[in-house]
Amino acid sequence: MKPVEWVGSSYKDFVSFPDAVQMEMGHALYLAQIGRMHLSAKPLKGFGGAGVVELVEDDQHGTYRTVYAVKFESAIYVLHAFQKKSKKGIKTPREEIELVRRRLKVAEEDDLARRRGIR
Repeated sequence: MKPVEWVGSSYKDFVSFPDAVQMEMGHALYLAQIGRMHLSAKPLKGFGGAGVVELVEDDQHGTYRTVYAVKFESAIYVLHAFQKKSKKGIKTPREEIELVRRRLKVAEEDDLARRRGIR
């Protein structure tokens, strides 16, 4: 089973979600650790295939999203967790996508270091 690594503030942001949302997304992350995909998980557009995945959960307080990378050998990397603020459309805001891109680079470096035995 692959470990879960949290990049940037993703863990702090994730644990601020309502308990029911955390439970469902936590189950989805567990499935990713064992090489399976939750029914609500889907590839995040613009990242070339199914290597970067987005979870979307709703509750009475809003819509919550968690983005994670499964394409690495050493771990599942949670790149971003946030509450969607916009009421218009389902598209992930550009600023959030740019943050995911920056954190994906951090995950790539960490995965490489892990595979080389540096970390």
